[in-house]
Amino acid sequence: MVEPKSIVKTVFFALVLDLLAFTIPLPLFPRLTAWYLTLDSSPNSLLSNLLYISRKWRSTLLSLSSTTGYVTDGDDQGKKEWDVVLLGGAMGSLFSLCQCIISPYLGRLSDKYGRKKVLLATMIGNLLSAIIWIQSTSFASFLLSRLVGGLSEGNVQLSTAIISDVTTSSTRSKSLALVGIAFSICFTLGPSLGAYFASRPIPLTTSTSKDKLNIYALPATISLVLLLVETIFLAVKLPETKGWKKDDTSIEEKKADGQKGLSVEEKLNKLKIVGRLHGLFLLFFSGAEFTLTFLTYDLFSATNAQNGRLLSYIGILSAILQARHVRPSLTRLGEIRLASYGILSCIIALSLLSILPFSSILSNPSMSTLVLYGSATCLAYTSATVVTGLTSSAASLVDESHPLLQRGRALGGFRSRGQLGRAVGPLLASSIYWIKGPSIAYIGLASCLSIVWFITNKHVEKRKKIE
Repeated sequence: MVEPKSIVKTVFFALVLDLLAFTIPLPLFPRLTAWYLTLDSSPNSLLSNLLYISRKWRSTLLSLSSTTGYVTDGDDQGKKEWDVVLLGGAMGSLFSLCQCIISPYLGRLSDKYGRKKVLLATMIGNLLSAIIWIQSTSFASFLLSRLVGGLSEGNVQLSTAIISDVTTSSTRSKSLALVGIAFSICFTLGPSLGAYFASRPIPLTTSTSKDKLNIYALPATISLVLLLVETIFLAVKLPETKGWKKDDTSIEEKKADGQKGLSVEEKLNKLKIVGRLHGLFLLFFSGAEFTLTFLTYDLFSATNAQNGRLLSYIGILSAILQARHVRPSLTRLGEIRLASYGILSCIIALSLLSILPFSSILSNPSMSTLVLYGSATCLAYTSATVVTGLTSSAASLVDESHPLLQRGRALGGFRSRGQLGRAVGPLLASSIYWIKGPSIAYIGLASCLSIVWFITNKHVEKRKKIE
């Protein structure tokens, strides 16, 4: 019989391959959109219509703005490329929206047919998405690639279910932290790989064949190869874990699992609460993530390289925190309590960003750098703790004896709420950003997260009383 540790390592390696393939195209969206415009600048094309909608939306936001001296129509003339960037962000929101729709169904299918079968089926969709991207010479076909990818991506959700299947209550949280580590590693390396290979053609191609390929066919091919290796690796190495038998009956294990004494109704209620917290947190956090590079561009005219260093700092620090702090702390402190610390850290980060545009700080390069990277440090802690903590808490509420609490269904619904937050958050945050300016936008996000923190902390205090 395969050891649980071996399965967890298999899932982690496959997840790294999957997330690298997912993150490689992220920095290419604006350039891809600009390339499609050179191929088809017709005012009736799909891309032209979408950019027109983006311009109208932005103009409407600017006309509603009561902020003076920060963003004006005149200032915005030099930022027409923002329409392209916004459209790239909208494609990211579309992907998250697809995940919101499909996640519950993937969870239920994995409960019925098994994790491995459903995971391999989703991998076929991912491979198809990459193949479409390689040959995409129109914006419509690239959009189809994103739709197929969004409706097929199930690796993160099913990896969480598989790890939960094979680990005990005392090792579950520590093992699930590996999912967060994989995210931190890949969101640091993936975009850099995408940017590096973006300017390089596919070897052994002729001028005729190049006309039939996407301008970024090489990054797309690398994504395809990563997904293909992942699919073969999973098919060979991963056993079926649905119904996995594990020894979880010792006194120590029972003590480690704080959910053992809860009734089915209490578990269902708590799962709903944790799911809502997950969705609300990502609603505001993803908005802050999306607007961060706009802020640095506005205030410092930051280049892509400078923004890359900032995001790499957040990603690397988050990975270190996941490995050295989060994994040992999840069991000791409790999942929800650790998540509450991360939400509080995000409130501090957004408060720092809100004062960054002040002239007294902006005029002092050392002070502005200190405030910016202080905020980035807090965001790294947030990235390392909140989603991992809430996911571990949701996984602990699974009860295979009840149809509504079966692992696939429970975790699928949980992920769906989070992805809905990720889909709406960037649109909400950028709207407030352009209407009221960055200071009010970040104070508003911090205020909303303060409510989320209060609810989370109240849940922690309630658990203290029970214990």
